[in-house]
Amino acid sequence: MAQKTIAVLTSGGDAPGMNAAVRAVVRAGINRGMRVFGIYRGYNGLLNGDIEEMNLRSVSDIIGNGGTMLYTARSEEFKKKEAQERAAAFCREKGIEGVVVIGGDGSFRGARALTACGINCVGVPGTIDNDIACSEYTVGFDTAMNTALEMVDRIRDTAQSHDRCSIVEVMGRRCGDIALQTGIATGATAILVPEVEYNIERDVITRIINTQKTGKKHFIIVVAEGVGGVHDLAKYIEQRLGIEARATVLGHVQRGGSPTVRDRVVASQMGYEAVSLLDKGLGNRVVVMRDGKITHLDINEALDMERVFDTKLYKVAMSVSI
Repeated sequence: MAQKTIAVLTSGGDAPGMNAAVRAVVRAGINRGMRVFGIYRGYNGLLNGDIEEMNLRSVSDIIGNGGTMLYTARSEEFKKKEAQERAAAFCREKGIEGVVVIGGDGSFRGARALTACGINCVGVPGTIDNDIACSEYTVGFDTAMNTALEMVDRIRDTAQSHDRCSIVEVMGRRCGDIALQTGIATGATAILVPEVEYNIERDVITRIINTQKTGKKHFIIVVAEGVGGVHDLAKYIEQRLGIEARATVLGHVQRGGSPTVRDRVVASQMGYEAVSLLDKGLGNRVVVMRDGKITHLDINEALDMERVFDTKLYKVAMSVSI
């Protein structure tokens, strides 16, 4: 039997733990007797021939690094059918039978398109926002939360010293998971997420007033990026309550940094599972976490799922943040 050849790429936004997933794919593949190629800069690498065969030492000492050693990019060109067919032809030319795609929903759509062109693809969810509906956990989420936690804890020191209200925007355009869990972990007075419509008087001002009545003089408000308006909110709080308020946007600091234990372990598990699927000749799949276990789903089913916000955890947050 001819030696199997697979490849791995990272696409879309970078996330801590992507390197751990790449490492797992390369080493699991080689351990099974496969040739493994690394594709640089996402789908652009397939279109531009930017690939390199990997060996065991190619991925040495990357498990603790943030970002992605394969670099990443968003490819508008790859959305075109002609580009997808050209990428598939390139894979056949190199003998590549399957590709592991590490990224988010957009990356998975590219994987589905490439599979339709005859190259088996398996997706691994890698995005700090935890916004992939089919998986209860995505690689990078835990690290991003811990980074946000550390930053908010530092901001709290200043807020406490000045009897100040600090409004902190964390990442999450469509998904409030970072804001929700960071808010709980930091004891935020209010948490604003895109999944829950809020009323500024009820959900921010009244909560601050009620907390003031119990003797508290400094406050943390955690806001998801998708809600936005943190600078306007700070001005409103100052005008409405007469307390000093400052807004901080954490931004891309949350994307970087050494991945946590959880992200390293889950990324390794998911990368290994992806190689197992390709070794069986399976494609059009997404590796996911369901009920705490690593499994896989059909990519069409996965992309059709609607994300469910954890309303119970949100109720917990509203109850204990007083």
